[in-house]
Amino acid sequence: MDREALAEFLRRHREQLRPGDVGLPSGVRRRAPGLRREEVAQLALMSTDYYTRLEQQRGPQPSTQILASLARALRLSSDERDYLYRVAGHTVPDRIAPSDHVAPALQRVFDRLEDTPALIISSLGETLVQNALAASLLGDNVGLSGFERYEPYRWFVQPERARAHYPEDDHARNSRAQVAGLRVAYGAMGQRSQAGALVAELSRQSEEFRELWERQEVAQRFADHKTLIHPEVGPIEVDCQVLFTEDRGQALLVLTAAPRSDDEERIRLLGVLGAQRF
Repeated sequence: MDREALAEFLRRHREQLRPGDVGLPSGVRRRAPGLRREEVAQLALMSTDYYTRLEQQRGPQPSTQILASLARALRLSSDERDYLYRVAGHTVPDRIAPSDHVAPALQRVFDRLEDTPALIISSLGETLVQNALAASLLGDNVGLSGFERYEPYRWFVQPERARAHYPEDDHARNSRAQVAGLRVAYGAMGQRSQAGALVAELSRQSEEFRELWERQEVAQRFADHKTLIHPEVGPIEVDCQVLFTEDRGQALLVLTAAPRSDDEERIRLLGVLGAQRF
């Protein structure tokens, strides 16, 4: 671990960002350039004291989870993230394997989406980030561990949880979409990858998955129009728009309702319910 290099790198990148770059209000005039330390700590979900000690070259070696959070908070590119891992004394993550490092271009768009549900997912269906409205509508799926991180696993192994957000007559279509999307990732990453491990686990636990997997369907499918069910608000009809990274390894999903519709009002109500709940 190169404490000096790590501290300087964090400080420089913090100073280069502006509040608007990360979805924060500009607020009053600032005496120093860039973000404040407490703002970076807030974005990275860590204490201000811990982050401050890293910049002052006196903190403990950060874990890979902490580094991933810092890379996301500072909007680092893949090359910058790799450098961060190296100076912190860790092995650089494999870029071919799925990563929890959100593509900066998608993150910038995501940061500006506050009035409608939005989330960024990996090619394996792992929710990397989601805004408050998406968490209220679909459940908080960020930070899950093991195979539960992946939506196909939750869909086939924990159906009582995952399928409650969808009308029953849409379950069969979504099951096929989950399997077809997973086969895209499996083809790109190979049998010995995390995609292969997920396929093996689902084949072991779900007869429905095994039958669909044998169909050999391959497609990244996201329904353009769908109905989602919230336990308190009820059904909400939304249009789904998708923005992929160049390698299609991550996707930004934006759910919008028709203007001046009852569904748009229900989405607004989700924001009120979320604020009360948290």
